Amino acid sequence: MQSPLFGHTEVQSQDRYVLQNPQLLRVLLGGQDDVLARKGAMVAYQGLMEFDGEYRSGQQRRRKARTGEGLELMRCSGQGTVYLANLAQYIHIMDVESEGLTVDSAYVLALDSSLHWEVIAVDSQFGISGSGAYNLNITGHGKVALMTSGQPLALQVTPERYVSADSDAVVAWSSSLRVQMQAQTSSQSVFRRRGSTGEGWELNFMGEGFALVQPSELLPPQNAAAGPGAQYGMGQHGARGQNQGNIWTN
Repeated sequence: MQSPLFGHTEVQSQDRYVLQNPQLLRVLLGGQDDVLARKGAMVAYQGLMEFDGEYRSGQQRRRKARTGEGLELMRCSGQGTVYLANLAQYIHIMDVESEGLTVDSAYVLALDSSLHWEVIAVDSQFGISGSGAYNLNITGHGKVALMTSGQPLALQVTPERYVSADSDAVVAWSSSLRVQMQAQTSSQSVFRRRGSTGEGWELNFMGEGFALVQPSELLPPQNAAAGPGAQYGMGQHGARGQNQGNIWTN
C-alpha cells in the first residue's frame, strides 16, 4: 500500500513533550510522572497506559460552579506515549517557571501533574466582563501545553510599553503583570459593543512580561446557532451555557 499519508510518521525524540505537527502533541510517560490532559483530548496511545478522571476538591468544584472557570482533566499514567489534540487547534509547549502563568482554562490542553493551579478573578471596571472575568493561575515548575485558534502573537510588556488586547482574543499572560479590564464606553451604554464597532471589553497589561494573543475571538461551539446575546455572555451560549469561556458575571 502506498500513499503520501505514510509520510506523516511519528517524530522521534526522547523529550517528554514533542509536537508531531502543529496540531498534535505526543507526551512520553515513563511510569513515574503523570500528565493531566483535557478530558477527551486523547486521540491515540502506545504502551501500557491508564486514563482516570482527575479528582477535584470541594473548593475547586464550588469555584467551577460559581465562576464557570476550571480545568476538566483526566490523569494519564503508565509507560508509553499518549497523543493529544483538540479540534485541530494549534498547540504550544511552555515552561512554567517561578513567575507563573495566567491562562483561560479553555486553552489548556495538558500540563505536568506537579504543577498547581487555582482560579483567580481579573479586575473589572464595572463588575462585569467579557471572557476574562476569571482565569487560572498556574504555578510551580513544569510544562504546560496551550492551544490557540491559529498561530498566536506573543506581545512583550515593559514598564514603558503596556499592551491592550480584546479580552476574547487573549490566551495567557505572565502572572507578574498587573491587569485591568475595561471598555471604552460609559456605564450607561455598557451593553453596547462600542457603538457599532463590534468591539467590547479589553484587558490592559502593565509591568514586565508577555501577553499571548490569538488571531481569533471566542466563538460558539461547533454547529451551534448563537443568538445576539451570546457576544455578551448571555443565553445558552453564554457563561452558563455551552460557551463556558465567555464569562459574563463574577
